[in-house]
Amino acid sequence: MTSRERFLAACNAQPLTRPPLWVMRQAGRYLPEYRALKERTSFLEMVRTPELAAEVTLQPLRRFPGLDAAILFSDILVIPEALGQAYAFRDGGGITMERRLATRADIDALAPASVVPERLAYVGAALRLLKRELAPGGKALLGFGGSPWTLAAYMIEGGSSDDFARAKELYYADRGAFDALLGKVTEALVAYFKMQIDAGADAIQIFDSWGGVVAAHDYEHVSLKWIREIAAALPRDFPVILYAKGTAAQHGAQAKSGIRGLSVDWTMDLAALRRGLPANVALQGNLDPVLMQTTPEIVRGETLRLLHSMRGLPGGHIFNLGHGITPQAKIECMHALVDTVTEFGA
Repeated sequence: MTSRERFLAACNAQPLTRPPLWVMRQAGRYLPEYRALKERTSFLEMVRTPELAAEVTLQPLRRFPGLDAAILFSDILVIPEALGQAYAFRDGGGITMERRLATRADIDALAPASVVPERLAYVGAALRLLKRELAPGGKALLGFGGSPWTLAAYMIEGGSSDDFARAKELYYADRGAFDALLGKVTEALVAYFKMQIDAGADAIQIFDSWGGVVAAHDYEHVSLKWIREIAAALPRDFPVILYAKGTAAQHGAQAKSGIRGLSVDWTMDLAALRRGLPANVALQGNLDPVLMQTTPEIVRGETLRLLHSMRGLPGGHIFNLGHGITPQAKIECMHALVDTVTEFGA
């Protein structure tokens, strides 16, 4: 079974002796080859240049050949940018939008979803380059994007925030404007994900990064209903994986939203969650990313603990961290993780 076949089997909720493995944010500053490239070019230039995006995507697979899938190097905020709201990175960290959406007129002035395939053609070009590179080795290729709520939160707030109060205020105070924005972003994401699928993506991961700041009783309308629309608009049975940090109370509803896989943060007991969810939904996760800053021995022990806890349970399991790998992660810890998973059940 190739890595791609193993990954897709897990997405289709088929139990495997050894789960497939990829790591969220698996390219990045913990890799010296990435840091060397970053010295010569900016993050945004790497995102917008297909050859550079493909190179960064492939860096971790070259160093860790046991990985079963590559995830496109890009950014969730390419969607607001395509709609006419550019983004940049603050000197002290975090994201800033060129302006914030303060009125209904601001929302109505955004470009229509139909512009997305042309304005983000560089993403499709990068995926096609990657597909050609990965096909001989049988690796899976993942595309991704932000959830409608997470993207709208940045667009309304004007950048990074601890609580996204302005975005939540719009939801409570002007439901019409809120729904207009979320509807427009959802249409853009559907067009974007269809483009990624046409370019060769084997699966799509949706990052609902700020789902956890929403009141539990509002989560369905603020976020999940829009994710349902996306899942329903994509090709039937195409693997869509949802990651929503800090939304443990919503996992049951998320599993019934039309997705094929649910990615879980490290605060959950993954085996207990597996027993409580439908077997036709795969689970992804969920090692604490801070472990990658410790020692190979600790990583190996915690990885085996998680693998053994999931052994014999129904449904698919994709081994991953419970959030993105950090810049402080150690190369030797990543090697220990990959070796432990790939050798498990051999």
